Amino acid sequence: MEKRWYVVHTYSGYENKVKANLEMRVESMKMTDKIFRVLVPQDEETEIKDGKKKTVMKKKFPGYVLVEMIMTDDSWYVVRNTPGVTGFIGSYGGGSKPTPLLPEEVTSLLKQMGVEEARIKVDFALHENVKVKEGPFANFIGMIEEISDEKQKVKVRVNMFGRETPVELDFSKIEKV
Repeated sequence: MEKRWYVVHTYSGYENKVKANLEMRVESMKMTDKIFRVLVPQDEETEIKDGKKKTVMKKKFPGYVLVEMIMTDDSWYVVRNTPGVTGFIGSYGGGSKPTPLLPEEVTSLLKQMGVEEARIKVDFALHENVKVKEGPFANFIGMIEEISDEKQKVKVRVNMFGRETPVELDFSKIEKV
């Protein structure tokens, strides 16, 4: 089972309280190995009030909290029974498990929030051949020239129109051949 992000519906205005309650419950119920991060997506906005500029945090999705967790009966129960939580988004019917967010949705949300995405661990090696999975170079095969763990990118040399061309790609955009 892998950890995924789920959307939890809360009473509007209770998002931060739910985050605090859930984080306390995770500790007290010893669920730190199943429930990892709880986020209330927010945007920074500038308001002008009485002629003064003020920066405030506005909730991006009022009434919703994001939870990174491994979905089990126990972890579901802990989240579902946190005060202020009305349910998971994407669960239909009595016993069905909720649907996690897609990885690209999570990456986009976390980038917008300025939260660092969990680092991708790779076992690529220099001079190894890889296939580009998506983007303008999709299905091209190339050789890894550089690996930057810090940037989570690789430089791959692909053959385009009979010429070797270096292309910088995210780790998530390539796969072993």
